[in-house]
Amino acid sequence: MADEMTERIPVRKTYKLFIGGAFPRSESGRSYPVADADGAFLANAARASRKDVRDAVVAARKAFPGWSGRTAYNRGQILYRIAEMLEGRREQFAAELRATGLDGAAARAEVDAAVDRWVWYAGWADKLAAVFGDPAPVAGPFHTVSVPEPTGVVGIVAPDGPLLGLVSMLAPVVVSGNTAVVVASEPAPLPAAAFAEVLATSDLPGGVVNLLTGYRAELAPRLASHEDVNALDLTGVPDADAKPLAEAAAGNLKRLFSRPADDWSREPGTARIRAFLEIKTVWHTVGA
Repeated sequence: MADEMTERIPVRKTYKLFIGGAFPRSESGRSYPVADADGAFLANAARASRKDVRDAVVAARKAFPGWSGRTAYNRGQILYRIAEMLEGRREQFAAELRATGLDGAAARAEVDAAVDRWVWYAGWADKLAAVFGDPAPVAGPFHTVSVPEPTGVVGIVAPDGPLLGLVSMLAPVVVSGNTAVVVASEPAPLPAAAFAEVLATSDLPGGVVNLLTGYRAELAPRLASHEDVNALDLTGVPDADAKPLAEAAAGNLKRLFSRPADDWSREPGTARIRAFLEIKTVWHTVGA
């Protein structure tokens, strides 16, 4: 009997969506197979629908007032906690990345770089007001103060594959108080799905980050044209596909951020943070 039990049937996992802090199945009930770099089956991933995009945007909008209203220091604490948990699951993420074709050393280096970059952006949480806002001298019996504020709900079309690309696009969006709806890599969604599990078990409030897996051609246009999405990051989109998405985003005057597809691999910078900030200027009468 013991010999008969040595060979077991592997459990085929189906990764779900991440919406509002929960892991629902796709509204349509669809999924699609995910293969490794050699074409071997890895798992199934939920194939999100238009309804799932709408649900994710609703969750992001609901979470926005609470997340943007937290102190910058508290947001920084929460983001640092995410980095700690990501580093604690280093080997799991390295295994996910090896399946995309990276060797062991490169996969571990990718995870380490993703942790470091998340920490780098987390460190900006309580420095944004000092760097991007300031009092401005004017000619008259008054003075002004400029203060950075988050834009709102930001749609992100993540680049294919690497965890570093996802982190490089997501961290600068949420550090300033924005909420996000992310369309994960279509051929390699498992690192993003595993990252959603980190977010769900951290202190991050539900709805701040919502992650959808599925077909980019089906999901990205719905995100670009959604009237309640305030901004869109198209860095992960090939140039040939970016133009129609930008045109759809122009329908409700979304902020648009687009860089070359490999831009995420460069050193981090403040351009991504600035892209999703509004500057509010308040005028004060002298002596009032």
